[in-house]
Amino acid sequence: MLILAKSILGLTLGFVLAIVVGLLIIPVLKQLKAGQSVSRLINKRHLKKEGTPTIGGLIFIIPPLIALALLAFRGSIGMSYNLAIIIFVFLSYAILGFIDDFTKIRYHNNKGLSTLTKLVAQLFIAVVFYTIYKHNGGSTNLEITLFGIKWQLGWAYGLFILFLLVGTTNAVNITDGLDGLCGGLSVVAFLAYGVISWGSDWIAGYESIAIFSFVLVGSLMGFLLFNSHPARVFMGDTGSLALGGALASIAILTHHEVSLALIGGVFVVETLSSLIQIIAIRKFKKKVFLKAPIHHHFEELGWSETDIVRVFWTIGFLLAMFGVIYGVWL
Repeated sequence: MLILAKSILGLTLGFVLAIVVGLLIIPVLKQLKAGQSVSRLINKRHLKKEGTPTIGGLIFIIPPLIALALLAFRGSIGMSYNLAIIIFVFLSYAILGFIDDFTKIRYHNNKGLSTLTKLVAQLFIAVVFYTIYKHNGGSTNLEITLFGIKWQLGWAYGLFILFLLVGTTNAVNITDGLDGLCGGLSVVAFLAYGVISWGSDWIAGYESIAIFSFVLVGSLMGFLLFNSHPARVFMGDTGSLALGGALASIAILTHHEVSLALIGGVFVVETLSSLIQIIAIRKFKKKVFLKAPIHHHFEELGWSETDIVRVFWTIGFLLAMFGVIYGVWL
């Protein structure tokens, strides 16, 4: 019962703080003319979103920091190196995303930082994460409990972590293309990992990781009040990169890396659709999808934005629940 109460407290705290931050920050972003530039290559319906404030990820990035500080001050949560490393990755990717968003706003285009610059920065953050993880005795085993498989990867686990962190941040970033889509999918993903974290009592600071997850869930729900169609603000790379980094970090630290393929299943499909489209065009001069990532394909088929988001949320929720079942019981 105490676990449930703590989870609800964290969720509520994040939700209320996100609403307050949103009401304060959106007018400021409008005043600063931090508007999104919309690519003409996307569905024409998106052109009306031109000028909508971006960098809205701050609405769910700031509340967890305030909430954790308040809970730590009251002695309701204990700090651990595991929580510290999650916050490090969360903020590092947020800063990288902020720089990218700021560059886009300054030059009024969608280019931002170069792909190489972002990749190098993402890899650097991932390397720092792995160094801290390894220094604190992090396991290099990869387990698939359903089949009783346990691999000792050694140094190869470091490469796996780099792939997981960079891959997840980019997957979440790619999915952020429709009002409320990425935010809603992130709600169910962090909800699932919050539940998994409560059951991971063999790792240091498992309670604080769970509470962080639930605070972030609440913060994202507050953000969705401003980001659901028609969106009043976009999360930008500031938000999507931070979410991807935090999600991968929690999966690694709780040793439920394999569960991420299920819990973040929609993120995986979105990324694969983009990859398949690129390979098909470059190698075979043909398109597999009308547009990629796949949510744009459904737009081209005539689906409404809200219908696509609703269907993707439902699929994401079902996959996340299967991920919890696998991660906790199987």
